[in-house]
Amino acid sequence: MKPKAAVKKNVPKKSVKKAPVKTKKSPVKAVSQLPEWDLTDFYASPESPEINKDYERLDKLCSAFQKSYDGKVTRLSGDQLAKAIAEYEAMQELFGKIGSYAQLRFAKNMSDPAIAQFYQNAQEKITVLSSQILFFALAINKIEDKQLEGMLSNAALKYYAPWLRDVRTFKPYQLSDEVEKLLHEKSVAGRSAWTRLFDETIAGLRFTIDKKKMTSAEAFNMLSMKEPAKRKKAALTIGEVFKENVSLFTLVTNTLAKDKEIEDQWRGFRQPISSRNVSNYIEDEVVDALLAAVSKSYPKLSHRYYALKAKWFGKKQLDYWDRNAPLPGDTDRTYKWDEAKELVLSAYNKFSPTLASVGTRFFTNDWIDVPVTAGKSPGAFAHPTVPSVHPYLLLNFQGKSRDVMTLAHELGHGVHQVLAAKQGALLCDTPLTLAETASVFGEQLTFREMVRREKDVKRRKRLIASKVEDMLNTVVRQIAFCEFEKRVHGERRNGELTAERISQIWMDVQSQSLGPAIKLHGDYKYYWTYIPHFIHSPFYVYAYAFGDCLVNSLYAVYEKNKVPDFEKKYLTMLEAGGTLRHKELLKPFGLDATKPDFWSQGLDIISGFIDELE
Repeated sequence: MKPKAAVKKNVPKKSVKKAPVKTKKSPVKAVSQLPEWDLTDFYASPESPEINKDYERLDKLCSAFQKSYDGKVTRLSGDQLAKAIAEYEAMQELFGKIGSYAQLRFAKNMSDPAIAQFYQNAQEKITVLSSQILFFALAINKIEDKQLEGMLSNAALKYYAPWLRDVRTFKPYQLSDEVEKLLHEKSVAGRSAWTRLFDETIAGLRFTIDKKKMTSAEAFNMLSMKEPAKRKKAALTIGEVFKENVSLFTLVTNTLAKDKEIEDQWRGFRQPISSRNVSNYIEDEVVDALLAAVSKSYPKLSHRYYALKAKWFGKKQLDYWDRNAPLPGDTDRTYKWDEAKELVLSAYNKFSPTLASVGTRFFTNDWIDVPVTAGKSPGAFAHPTVPSVHPYLLLNFQGKSRDVMTLAHELGHGVHQVLAAKQGALLCDTPLTLAETASVFGEQLTFREMVRREKDVKRRKRLIASKVEDMLNTVVRQIAFCEFEKRVHGERRNGELTAERISQIWMDVQSQSLGPAIKLHGDYKYYWTYIPHFIHSPFYVYAYAFGDCLVNSLYAVYEKNKVPDFEKKYLTMLEAGGTLRHKELLKPFGLDATKPDFWSQGLDIISGFIDELE
């Protein structure tokens, strides 16, 4: 198993603030005074001698661990296995610390060659060192079931039972030790290298609109501007730039799809999506039910809403660049950073002072990077890092109401990661399907607060419409993305796909999901090229729909006051991290994702908002 050095769900014991490194401030920050994160809670600087000391420490720990346990795991007692897992956990923590630091620096500026070199070198060193302990998880899966059951009577080992359960989920798909080690060591020159090429290419793209060169985040922000001419110009420019680079993105997509196909066949996964389902600890059938339920709901959700929106614009069809346009008469409300911060924390506090208190730490301790800067990773994310440090949030804040909702979303991730940190490096992670629980719930709380504060009836209508659009983007659009991936990966098994074929699949899927009221044409067919989840984490996208539908059902329970001590149970759920599966986590709320009507309950929330707008 690869050490956790990237996007997982961990978090902190109390961190000690170190003296900030003196660096040249970015011109964007000088103008906007938006906060940037302080990474010195990891290391003082990339040149810090502590980094090399940690590499040396890891080398010694890994070597000693291999010498002590390689070839002996199946003969250990319960107490001895618990001791070995604790040592393994400490090394994973250290791997994660170095890897997270390198990744966050790279996300801040992916165009800087020195930063990219530091990131690549860190990945390579971590891969080499961790190869020494790769045997451990593989050997755990060689322990007989009855033998392990007897060993779990040991209290120290029982603590790690959820981690052992998750490791052994992969037992049917495990290859020989030699092949696993080969795949592990080759990853830095294979999938990771292609992913880095994608990231650096996207970060380096510039979109010249009205004689101004923009990053992708700035260009996409124009698609939600009030002026139709600006939206159109931005959309056409984005399409032109993607078209110019489509050959490279096609090569990356084909290569990674083939790479996945080869590994999936060796491991015996039934479908291209199955490996993601296993890593999410969820059955193929449950995911298939989600995909089917959302696809079936297209007409009553996206098709109906976009027809309604076109009517508001006095048209039968909207061009694709008007899909996220402000409604006619919208005052194009913007939010200052301090206003967005106050709104989100206030919404959190009304539900749970504990959530708000944890969330406040992100603002007071420089755990958020806010402004749009050259070379910065587009979009937004929450990086859990490791329990000995704390999570960090990356935003590209430009003052839109959607940016406020993004802050609420990513802060929810961060709070979740902080609360789960006490479970330790091996047990704090949640599968992707549950990782969206706090983030989407935080969005819902913030949206309700925004509506409550708005006294103007027309403005309230626009807020609801904006929320519907966000929910359609989270549920309908992400399921369409998943369908796109299923078709691309499925056809790739029969040979390489051309750019035109991938683009045609994209247009077919988008047309089916968005409906006849959205006119898709021209270079929109190349918009598939920029979506990072297709490259970083194949089939990740359905987790958004899973999380949104789950939280819609959860929020309905909260709103109807059906469950006593809801806040306490909710916090307990977040604190559980990866120790419990979705059935166990949802049981206190009377919810069950395996039941056929579970998904329709969540989708009915969206449909209800559209009913209200009609």
